[in-house]
Amino acid sequence: MRLPELEVETHAARELVEITAEVRRAVAAAGLREGLLLVYCPHTTAGITIQENADPDVRRDLLLALENAIPDAPARGRYRHAEGNSPAHVMASLVGSSAAVIVRDGAPLLGTWQGVYLCEFDGPRRRTVHLQAVAS
Repeated sequence: MRLPELEVETHAARELVEITAEVRRAVAAAGLREGLLLVYCPHTTAGITIQENADPDVRRDLLLALENAIPDAPARGRYRHAEGNSPAHVMASLVGSSAAVIVRDGAPLLGTWQGVYLCEFDGPRRRTVHLQAVAS
């Protein structure tokens, strides 16, 4: 079952944008009661993750860890991709382009502190997120 696409405006070069409310609304509008929901980002410099949504420091820490692991200017050599956004591609590959969420009783089954995030690594941009559901 195809659900409406989400359009997400990002406002920074790197940020995590919570899309949990939009995902919940799409599931409810589709009338999906039980099944599996795939949240997918078709961009090579952005990703999808499920992470804590109570403390914004967790999002900042995640970005800090990625920036420390994948520097804009590597210590030795240089990135070969000519556009200059190689770190964004690497970060998106590590985070992944999708997340699967169980739907139970008409709502995404998320933990108390979990939220669904679009991870922007090369913004600001307008990003599309696709939702696909399999009813059970």
